[in-house]
Amino acid sequence: MYGYVKVGAAVPLLQVGNCDHNVRQMEHLLRKAGAEGIQLLAFPELAVTGYTCMDLFAQECLLRNAEQALLELVRRTEDVDTLCIAGMPLRTENRLFNTAVVFQKGKIAGIVPKTYLPNYREFQERRWFSSGAELRKETARIGDEDCPISTQLLFTAGKMAVGIEICEDLWTPVPPGALLAMQGATILVNISASNELTGKNDYLKSLIRQQSARCMAGYVYVSSGFGESTTDLVFAGKSFIAENGVLLAESERFPMQEKLLAGEIDVDYLLHDRQVNTCFTQGLDMLRPRVAPVTVPVELAENSDFAPARPVDPMPFVPATDPARDERCEEVFHIQVNGLAGRLAHTRTEKVIIGVSGGLDSTLALLVAVMTFDALGKPRRHIVAVTMPGYGTTERTCRNASQLAFSLGVDFRNIPIMEACRQHFRDIGHDGETQDITYENTQARERTQILMDLANLENGLVVGTGDLSELALGWATYNGDHMSMYAVNAGVPKTLVKHLVKWVAQRRADGVSGSILADIVDTPVSPELIPPGDDGAIRQKTEELVGPYELHDFFLYHFIRFGAPPEKICFLAQQAFRDVYSPETIRKWLRVFFSRFFSQQFKRSCLPDGPKIGSVSLSPRGDWRMPSDASATLWLKAVDEAAERRSV
Repeated sequence: MYGYVKVGAAVPLLQVGNCDHNVRQMEHLLRKAGAEGIQLLAFPELAVTGYTCMDLFAQECLLRNAEQALLELVRRTEDVDTLCIAGMPLRTENRLFNTAVVFQKGKIAGIVPKTYLPNYREFQERRWFSSGAELRKETARIGDEDCPISTQLLFTAGKMAVGIEICEDLWTPVPPGALLAMQGATILVNISASNELTGKNDYLKSLIRQQSARCMAGYVYVSSGFGESTTDLVFAGKSFIAENGVLLAESERFPMQEKLLAGEIDVDYLLHDRQVNTCFTQGLDMLRPRVAPVTVPVELAENSDFAPARPVDPMPFVPATDPARDERCEEVFHIQVNGLAGRLAHTRTEKVIIGVSGGLDSTLALLVAVMTFDALGKPRRHIVAVTMPGYGTTERTCRNASQLAFSLGVDFRNIPIMEACRQHFRDIGHDGETQDITYENTQARERTQILMDLANLENGLVVGTGDLSELALGWATYNGDHMSMYAVNAGVPKTLVKHLVKWVAQRRADGVSGSILADIVDTPVSPELIPPGDDGAIRQKTEELVGPYELHDFFLYHFIRFGAPPEKICFLAQQAFRDVYSPETIRKWLRVFFSRFFSQQFKRSCLPDGPKIGSVSLSPRGDWRMPSDASATLWLKAVDEAAERRSV
């Protein structure tokens, strides 16, 4: 009425690979939407199967069941008037396509395949799917019917015309929706399965606002949520409804229940704006150039004395302002909590086991576990926090670990490991006195054995504590603290870990817990595998051995995020840390970074699952795949050459 179309975005609680369960959830939400007068409803990308099926998409059993389940959903909802869009994998032309199936009143109206298939970082859709641009036929068979299939379909009713994009289509320079809008689409729908990262939500919202503004269209966006696999990624179940650059409605992120977002789009106003803007349809010809571009070669003047006018952030993982840091910390905790909650739900595990040392990383993992259990309504006593004093454990860290556990109300256990290590030393013929790598790693592996066995005893799940920076440097004992059943900190760099713990101390904790957390933040980073000094203080300080974490995190960010060569990383670090480290010190630790990063890849190649947090991730199943025996020679040579150029 009056040009308004009521639209909705539905996020069901899925089970990966369980199509029958998924369509039951979708039917429930579709009927709910119909009862609320929603005229157009969108479900997430590949909602029938779940987006994170990975190589299961090659299985006949899954694909056959997906088609049967969709047809059953269409049949059972023939009494619902709502026009519905659902994502599912579809076989046609001897290939598999990632598609949006549009149906209403028991009939399939058409199929829109995904055009742009991401195949970078954590995404590898071309492993399973073909692009809709490669279709040869105009119909595809579902059940006993041949249905229209094309990337250019418009679904029209009166003044409403609906065009469909799928996830990555929105992120491209010329989204399919732009062409659809110029061909008449007044409402664009994007069904997505975009994983959550720090900062990504704001960027996505800006894309949606801009796309709806440029296309003078309504925009409905829906993405996968709780129930998708959290092996390496977390899906926030977010939905947005926008109109001509204005965000009309936005759903809660990280819900652990089904969600239905609704809003009205004024098609009359959109058509008016398009009519007034005489440039709107001119762009259609620009998308079909008749003449190839002409290349004009030019020269770029060199400037050997160049210094960047814009500042180089020395802490790329940590926002510079208090409000931005607060928002980042809250977002990171949401991702970690959602990931752990999903893993607990999938494994039906009631307890978690965490080794707590009184250090930053294990403290963060414990805080994540507490927040997760609180969110799920589970008792904190089902969190088993275990401190395992060894030869290097100091009174300060042991006290902080025990007092924090008691203040948080978790199940705390103290299991000394010295005698077990001495027995092991006797078994393998070690004198137990020489403080070598065997002496250190024996302690780490003994602790891991205790945690794993406790998990078996308690029917629990071992939560890992190691962070992203340690993974980059290989600063973990292989099959010791390197191993867990779910690594909640695997995507969090050390510089951010410190701020996360500090944020809880200042914003969330009570007086007792806050003071303990503050002391943990001030404690030197150490594996505590070497006995303390005569004064009882920590003698083995990590940053004295491998270098400052603020430098290594800076190196890691520019190396992984942008693929920057060593000479550029050197240059940027010298700009960012001009008043902190000398050029010689920066190059020294950059050599250490590359040496360790390359030599320690074998540890990253067999990492446990853990949620991706930001734009930098080292998961071997997603962002970073590298042979374990790759040589660092070229990178180390480039560091040395950068030093030589500076001295000339």
